[in-house]
Amino acid sequence: MALRFPSLSRVPVWVWRALMAHLGPRELRRFSAEPIDDVDYLFDVDYVGDGIRNHRLDVISPKHHDGALPVYVYFHGGGWTSGDKAPLTRYCAVQASGGMVVVNVNYRMAPRFHMRDMLQDANAAVAWVVANAELFGGDPAAIVLGGDSAGGQISALLAAASSKPELAEHYEFTPALAARVIRGVVQHCSAVDFSVIFEKGFILGLGFVRMLLPGRGKGVALQPAARYLSPIEWLGRGYPPVLVTTSRKDFFYRANLNFIAALRGHGVPVHALVSEEAQHTWQQDSRHPGSLEVYNRLQSFVRQVTAKVALGT
Repeated sequence: MALRFPSLSRVPVWVWRALMAHLGPRELRRFSAEPIDDVDYLFDVDYVGDGIRNHRLDVISPKHHDGALPVYVYFHGGGWTSGDKAPLTRYCAVQASGGMVVVNVNYRMAPRFHMRDMLQDANAAVAWVVANAELFGGDPAAIVLGGDSAGGQISALLAAASSKPELAEHYEFTPALAARVIRGVVQHCSAVDFSVIFEKGFILGLGFVRMLLPGRGKGVALQPAARYLSPIEWLGRGYPPVLVTTSRKDFFYRANLNFIAALRGHGVPVHALVSEEAQHTWQQDSRHPGSLEVYNRLQSFVRQVTAKVALGT
């Protein structure tokens, strides 16, 4: 599912949506042909109770396990305008097979909705997780948040809001997760530093900033407003450990490097894996030669950051 943009510059929102609409769900087709059968699947749980597709999540859990497992909550990418949890089923099932409960989340998207709605949906999803994790063998006190691209940005902001009241108040929600419960954050080619969008030659146009703001950002200075969209602006020593996977060819590569440097500057443990050749969101493609390393690193990361729970800290 990697995206290639050989000749595009300053892509407007409508072009991105058209590209995403024609992106075939190859991983979903492969999963249907080669299902992973050592895990249990519960599809399309309505975590809000309003019956809409964008308020559904899937729970994938190992069939056999001892003790409470860490819970990995994942938000799909798609430029905040597109995407769905279904093509991530194989990725999530692989992680569950390795020994964790995985929750694969849909959320409302732009341009009809903006970042406040997306974060409120993400918060509602993790509230459901806290209330129900034990039913699936999960530990509600050992949660790792993750996502790719736009979904990574959502998960990173949600993690920040647990310890940054100003951010949560800005988006009008009370965090469902205490900071101590979020044991780690996983970022795959994520939009974690919005400052790069304002640079000359960056592939995404400023319309991506406007569409995430109330009223499409009319009458608002975009750069100050983008501070509330940019996870790098909300880091601190209380931020949980982070696993960052990216590629030198990814258009968010420098944003990810900036994020890694900022995390280290705040004393936050950060693990990084950089591909030399892969394209955007290559981590989801189980046929990619580097995906196995991503999955191994992710499993090791989750075990490491949640081991403190078993030790009673």
